[in-house]
Amino acid sequence: MQFIEITEDEYRSFWENHPLKSFLSATEIGKLRKSNGWNVSFVGVEIDKELVAACMLVSHLRHFGKYEFYAPRGPLFDYDNKELFTYFFTELKKYIKAHHGYIFRIDPYILFKERDIDGNLVPNGFDHSSIVSNLLSFGFKKVPNEQMEQVGWMFSLPLEGKTKEEIMKDMKSGTRNIIHKTEKFGITIKELGYDELERFQNIMEDTGERKNFSVRSLDYFQKMYQLFHDQGEVKYYITELDLKQYEKRMEEDRQNAVNKLEKLSDAKYNEGQKKNLEAEILSFEKRIKESQEIRKEKHTDVITLSGSMFMIIKPEIIYLSSGNYLEFMKFNSQYLLQWKMIQYGLEHGFKKHNFYGIPANINEHPKDYGIYEFKRGFNGVVEELIGEYELPITWHYYLIKAIHKIRK
Repeated sequence: MQFIEITEDEYRSFWENHPLKSFLSATEIGKLRKSNGWNVSFVGVEIDKELVAACMLVSHLRHFGKYEFYAPRGPLFDYDNKELFTYFFTELKKYIKAHHGYIFRIDPYILFKERDIDGNLVPNGFDHSSIVSNLLSFGFKKVPNEQMEQVGWMFSLPLEGKTKEEIMKDMKSGTRNIIHKTEKFGITIKELGYDELERFQNIMEDTGERKNFSVRSLDYFQKMYQLFHDQGEVKYYITELDLKQYEKRMEEDRQNAVNKLEKLSDAKYNEGQKKNLEAEILSFEKRIKESQEIRKEKHTDVITLSGSMFMIIKPEIIYLSSGNYLEFMKFNSQYLLQWKMIQYGLEHGFKKHNFYGIPANINEHPKDYGIYEFKRGFNGVVEELIGEYELPITWHYYLIKAIHKIRK
């Protein structure tokens, strides 16, 4: 085995074909970090001149002239190969120390234990506890969930070997019904160009202010577009609704219900159906009135409902960021957008649609459980990653930790 520095192109080629690859370990993310003042380097391990391990290292000057080193969703290699595991991390530790590093952080894209849709452990499911044990034995320390930089728990819908009819059938009935309704509304989905990203940012800021979470800057979304869009690896969408067309559709549906009601006799067995039709008519009339009021208040016939950002890198589509205007959430446009992207994934050979972050230990019904409930409606499984770990490189690690603790 030989530990070597490699080129960006060599790393990229290795990343492209590696089962642990993620958009966060892509070279584009290294470029994003570099634009924000980080250093980027690439290292790996060769056996008989064949690359068997690779790592993108980003580093930033922190305290006392020492650097923090981080391998976003890396390193990439076979963690079950104990010999390679020990050699690679031993050499990485030497490399980082030689480059004035005091800490090395990793968060590999490795699932921990197999879980079902409710977050419960699957009997006899896969279990990568041995990898965690090896990391801890080597000297890595587990970072608490609330302090991790990246998502630790996700919700994903497997797509491989399925048809859109099967996926639709397996959804929760409520989700399926909402999608069918939104298809009737006439909601349109528009992909944004670079010069239109401010529209997405505005939606995110409105949502962040309402839900009390910090929002990425417009500069971040623009840089992600510049880095990933030409390869088709990032897409920004907004959903819109032409209210005049919506009112026309609702009026047609209302009239159909009226016609059905008028055809029913006064027989007792029709009473239930009559009540349902009367309720439908009232619902259509209410929607029409609300739409007319929105047009009057907003002085426009076309409204923007929501926005979403997707990372589209095989084998998965990741639903990375999204927001909604509160006053228009009743149109449920995010359901329609998810369905569109699920179908895109099926048509283009993706293995899963990743709804991404959910709260940790979801089976204990933590705060923000509603985020998971929306995603759960599409069916799928909870995925728990092994998490983030940090390796002390020099004694400065303990000093800096102590200083941060005192400051906190």
